[in-house]
Amino acid sequence: MWPILVLNIALVGLAVFNGIALSNKRWAPEELTTALVDQMAQCRVRSAIELASASPSYLGRMAAYSLPKIDATQPEGLGRENVEDAMAEFITNETREPVMYINYFSTIMQSAPMLGLLGTVSGMVGAFAGLAESKGADPGALANNISEALYTTYFGLVVAIPALICYAIYKNLFNKRVAQILEGGKEMLDASVAAVQGSQAFAKVPEGLHAE
Repeated sequence: MWPILVLNIALVGLAVFNGIALSNKRWAPEELTTALVDQMAQCRVRSAIELASASPSYLGRMAAYSLPKIDATQPEGLGRENVEDAMAEFITNETREPVMYINYFSTIMQSAPMLGLLGTVSGMVGAFAGLAESKGADPGALANNISEALYTTYFGLVVAIPALICYAIYKNLFNKRVAQILEGGKEMLDASVAAVQGSQAFAKVPEGLHAE
């Protein structure tokens, strides 16, 4: 029972931790997204990078990592492919830790029933050993021992089912957060490309990234 209790405590702790770690504030704060899109719409790439660098959020760090890849010598797309590759590389490298913590739900989900089954088998062995020693003199005691043994499987499932639910919820939330920061990056690029490709009379070159 004690290992299952430990898993239950770990499950609660993981649920709280992941809830905080996957909050919108830590991934794609709305005010940061708006500010970055505004800077990029004015082709102020250097200013956008400085703003992003000051934010500890995933969107800020992704922007600070990928926006320097903008190529002002390619006004038709500003080197969009290289920027998007940098965004993908950032996500691959920087999201391993949150994925790891989400996968711990799966570990608990698989371990709890196994520990419960182990406790049940161990209890059943003890119950039947006691029955053999008493030569079946007390069927009530046997039934009581079996009942106690089955409780471990019961509690194992009580822990495993919420772990399964948490895994599904937080996995979907993680995918949503990744989609949010990618969408934010796309909005920034679209805003800057649109500004550069606008009226030729007002065409702009991204700040600090003049062509040689």
